Amino acid sequence: MSIRNLEHFFRPQSVAVIGASDKPHSVGATVLRNLLEGGFAGPVMPVNPRHDVLAGIKVYPTVASLPAAPELALICTPPATVPDLIGELGARGTRAALVISAGLGAIKDQQGRTLKEAMLAASKPYLLRILGPNCVGLLVPGLGLNASFAHTGALPGKIAFVSQSGALVTGVLDWAKSRSIGFSKFISLGDSADVDFGDLLDYLGSDAETRAILLYIESITAARKFMSAARAAARNKPVLVVKAGRVPEGAKAAASHTGALAGSDNVYDAAIRRAGMLRVFTTEDLFDAVETLARARPRTGDRLAILTNGGGPGVMATDALVLGQGRLAALSVETLRRLDAILPATWSHGNPVDIIGDAPTERYVQTLQILLEDPQADAVLFIHAPTAIVLSAEIAAAVSPVATQTDRNVFACWLGGDAVRQARGTFAQAGIPTYDTPEEAVHAFLEVVEYGRNQDLLMEVPTARSTEFACDREKARTLVQSALTEGRAILSEPEAKSVLAAYGIPVVDTRIVTTVEEAVRIAPNIGFPVALKILSPDVTHKSDVGGVALDLQNAEAVDAAAQVLRARLQQYRPGASLQGFTVQTMVRRPGAHELIIGVATDPVFGPVILFGAGGTAVEITADRAIGLPPLNTVLARELISRTRISKLLAGYRERLPADLAAISRTLIQVSHLIADIPEIVDLDINPLLADDQGVLALDARIRVAPSVVTGVDRFAIRPYPEELEEWISWQGRQVLLRPIKPEDGAQHLEFFNALNAEDIRSRVFMTMRELQRSQLARLTQIDYDREMAFIATSERECGGVETLGVVRAIADPDNITAEFAIIVRSDLKRKGLGAILFKKLIDYCRSRGTRELVGEALAENQAVIALFRRFGFAVTSSLETHTVNLKLDLATAGR
Repeated sequence: MSIRNLEHFFRPQSVAVIGASDKPHSVGATVLRNLLEGGFAGPVMPVNPRHDVLAGIKVYPTVASLPAAPELALICTPPATVPDLIGELGARGTRAALVISAGLGAIKDQQGRTLKEAMLAASKPYLLRILGPNCVGLLVPGLGLNASFAHTGALPGKIAFVSQSGALVTGVLDWAKSRSIGFSKFISLGDSADVDFGDLLDYLGSDAETRAILLYIESITAARKFMSAARAAARNKPVLVVKAGRVPEGAKAAASHTGALAGSDNVYDAAIRRAGMLRVFTTEDLFDAVETLARARPRTGDRLAILTNGGGPGVMATDALVLGQGRLAALSVETLRRLDAILPATWSHGNPVDIIGDAPTERYVQTLQILLEDPQADAVLFIHAPTAIVLSAEIAAAVSPVATQTDRNVFACWLGGDAVRQARGTFAQAGIPTYDTPEEAVHAFLEVVEYGRNQDLLMEVPTARSTEFACDREKARTLVQSALTEGRAILSEPEAKSVLAAYGIPVVDTRIVTTVEEAVRIAPNIGFPVALKILSPDVTHKSDVGGVALDLQNAEAVDAAAQVLRARLQQYRPGASLQGFTVQTMVRRPGAHELIIGVATDPVFGPVILFGAGGTAVEITADRAIGLPPLNTVLARELISRTRISKLLAGYRERLPADLAAISRTLIQVSHLIADIPEIVDLDINPLLADDQGVLALDARIRVAPSVVTGVDRFAIRPYPEELEEWISWQGRQVLLRPIKPEDGAQHLEFFNALNAEDIRSRVFMTMRELQRSQLARLTQIDYDREMAFIATSERECGGVETLGVVRAIADPDNITAEFAIIVRSDLKRKGLGAILFKKLIDYCRSRGTRELVGEALAENQAVIALFRRFGFAVTSSLETHTVNLKLDLATAGR
C-alpha cells in the first residue's frame, strides 16, 4: 500500500483524540492541548469514558458514541486497546489513525499475534492507514494542525521533514523554530508498521505545498518501493537524507572480502546516490543544504574559480576544496590575459584570483565578469573581507546583478560581522548562496556538485542483460545447480572461474588435481612457472592459511610446495578437508594493478556490486565503492571513479593507463550474471589484474543458495525492460515498439516539435509552444515499476532514428488505477499506429495486474473517442469542462 488515504493525515476535516486526558504531563493531555492551541479549524472530539468535558470540550465515552467518523484519529491509549480501537474506527469510516502508543511489537494477544500484527489485521478490511505506532505525531503548520505530543509547534514553510527518531523530532522542532525555519509537513514515523518512507516520499513528491523533503533514516524496509518512490520524488524536488548508523559493525563477521567491505552504511550511501538524493551528516547540514540547492542553478562540474580580496581566505578556500575532492579551475590563457589588463601587477596571477585588498568596486565587477566567461570554470566563489577603501554594501550592490545574470553558480563568503551584514542581506535577497566562512561556502559548492552527479545517475536505466556480450547462461546455470544439488554452498575455484568465463570474463587457465602426484604430472602440460593452491571447502581465503605457492619453476618445486601447503593447512586449520589442489598458469604482468570486483547480498537492498583495490590486503586498504545493479557503462565508470585506485588506473609516469573499457565491461558482465542467476549470493574476483592489455581474473569465489525469485526481482531498481521490445511491420516500414529511455530526450523533443498546435491542444487541453526541460525529463525519465511509456521508432531514410508515436500509463502506487495518454505524430494519424500502441499498453497493464485504465479527451475529438470505444472503454461526458471521461475495466474488457 502507498498513498491511498494519506490525504486524511495531512488535510483532515475532523480529529478525534482517543485517550484524551487532563492528567498533567500525560501524552493524552499534551496531544489535546497541542491540537487546541495549534489553531486547527475543524472539530476536535476527545474520547475517554472517565470524563464528560476536557478543556471546555465535550468528551465522548467510546468511538461508537462519536457524532461522526473522525477523518483522523489520534490514539494514545494502552497498547492492548489499540487493535480493537482500529477495528471500531475502520467500521465507523475513519481512514487514517495516528498511533502514539508504544510497545505493540513486544506484547502478544490471545491468538499469539503481536499487538502490532493484530492492529494491522484490524485495519486491512477498511484500508485504514496507520502512522506509528510509537511515534511523536505529525504537524501540518499551514492548517494549524499539531497532532503530536511535542513540546513546541512548527512555523509554516515549504520543507517537509520525516524522521524515524522521536527524540530528533522534538530536537529539530526546537532548533528550527529558534531559526525561523518553517515546515509544510513534520512527521514522526515511529515503528512504520504501515506508513513508511516510501509512502511519504510518494505523497510529498507531488505535494504542491512542499518544495524540499528532508529525511532522517535509521533503517529501510521494502527497498524497491523505497527506491521507486525516492527516484520519483527526487525528479521533482530536492530530497536530502541524514542516515544514522555509519559504522558497519556487522562487517566483522562477513565471510567474503566483498561482504566485509560492503557494509550496511556503504550500501545505503549507494542507494541514496542512485536515487538522486543528497546525503548529509548532520541535521544542521540538512537545512543549510536545502537552502543552497534552492538557490543554486542546475549546472554541474567540480571546477571552482575563487575571487578574493585577500590571500589568506583564498588559501583556506583552496584547502577545503582540495580536501573535499573538488578541483581548482585551471584558468584559460585568455582569462589570464584579460585579468592582467585590469588587475595590479601584484595580483596572484592564478586561481585563487587575489585582486588585492585596495580593490575598488569596479575591480570586483570586472573580475567576476571575466571569471564567469571562462569555459574552464564551472562556478565562482566570491570572498570579501571588509576594508576601509570601499563599503561592503556598495560592492554587494554592484556585484549582485552580475552574479545573478549568469547560468553559472556563484557562491559568496562575506567575512566579518556588522561591517558586512548589509552586503550579506543584499546577496541573500538576490538569491545568491551566502556563507560566513570560506570553508562553509566550499562545502556548499561540493554539495551542489554531489547533488548534480546524483541527479545525473537518475538518467541511467540499464538493461538486465546486453546483446553486446556473448555468454553461455546454461553452462553457468548448470555449474551452480550442480553445486546446490550436491549440497554445496561454495563453488570450487575452477567452477567459479568457469562461471565467469561463461559470461565472457577472462580467467587464468586453472586445473583441479586430487593428489600431489597428479599436480606434478599436470604442471608441465600447463607450462612452467605455475601457481599451486589448496582446494578446501572449509577455507574461504586461501592466503589466510598459507595455502598459495607462486612461481614454481619445475616439477620438484611443485612436489615440495604441495607438501608444505598440506602441512600449513593442518597447522592453521586442523580438521579442514583437503580435496586436492588447483594448478594454474603463473601470470607475469608486472605493470598490472590488482583489483577486486565482487557481489554481496544486502538484507535490505539485495545484490550490490563492489569495485576497488584488490589483493591480500584488500580489507586493510579498504579502497572500494559500492553500486546497485543493474549497471551500464556510465554507471560502471562512475563506480570506478569513486575509488582512490582510479587515479592510478588513469596512468602515471611511465605506467600506461589501464584498459578502463575492459574493467567497465567486467562490472557489467557481473551485473548480467547476477540478473540471470539469482542463486548467486556472494562473489569475489580477487585479484582481477588490469593493465593496458585488458583484465584477467586470477582467483574467484562464488557462494550460492536456493532462490525462489528471479535475479532481477532481487534488485532494488528495476532494469530497463528490454523483453518488452517488439518489432512490427507497419505501412511498409519496420517499426520498433519499446519502452522510452532517458537518452530519448532529444528525439522526443523533435517528435513534440513535429506535432501541430491542434494535436497538442487536444492532448494537454491547452496551447503549448515549447516543451520545457523539466517536462521533457519527466516524460523520458520514468520509473518502470510505476509507469510505462511505449514509443514507436523507425529508421529515417537519411539516417538516424525518429519517434512516430507514444502511449503512456502512470499507475497509482497501489497499481489499482492507471491514467493513460496517447499521441501519434500529426502527419501519421489515422493509419492504425495509435491502435497498435494502445493494444500494447493494455496488454502490459493487464499483465502487471492493473485494474483499470482512465483518461480524458476533448469532447470534440470524436476520432480518438471512437478508438477508445472500440477497445471497450466506458465514455461519460463532463459538461463543465467540455471533456469526456474514459474508463476501461482491465479485468473484463476484451476477455
